[in-house]
Amino acid sequence: MRSHEYDLQFRDRAARIRTWGLILLSLAGLLWIWCAVLLVTPYEADTSRGNDYRSPAHCESRLFTDRGTANHGIQEGNYCANERDWPEALAVLGLSVPLSAAGMGLFTAGSVSRRMSAHGQAMRELDKFAEAGDSLDGELPT
Repeated sequence: MRSHEYDLQFRDRAARIRTWGLILLSLAGLLWIWCAVLLVTPYEADTSRGNDYRSPAHCESRLFTDRGTANHGIQEGNYCANERDWPEALAVLGLSVPLSAAGMGLFTAGSVSRRMSAHGQAMRELDKFAEAGDSLDGELPT
């Protein structure tokens, strides 16, 4: 295999690694958005027990409430506290951490590999020009 073919394959592998890093970073971003939606948006809680129908309770967002509907329990007659709980949002946030770390590692490795390959190619081209210039200088009459 010639060095140019190997270099092209190396760059293709680096591009695939970088693409996988972007995919993992995108998934982590979606998990961050999901966590934000869970914490910021108002929601409704089901208040019906058994066969009787009641209208759903309107609940404030988890993040922007201070002792509001989202933080009082059923013992006070409010169903909002159990509908969206903090562990769910924190689990989504916790799942995004390894995805973003792996994605950033893959993206960085792919980008650096590709840049180093391009740098090596540029150095080889400069060496060719320098060698061609040296051989021409030696053949000129004095």
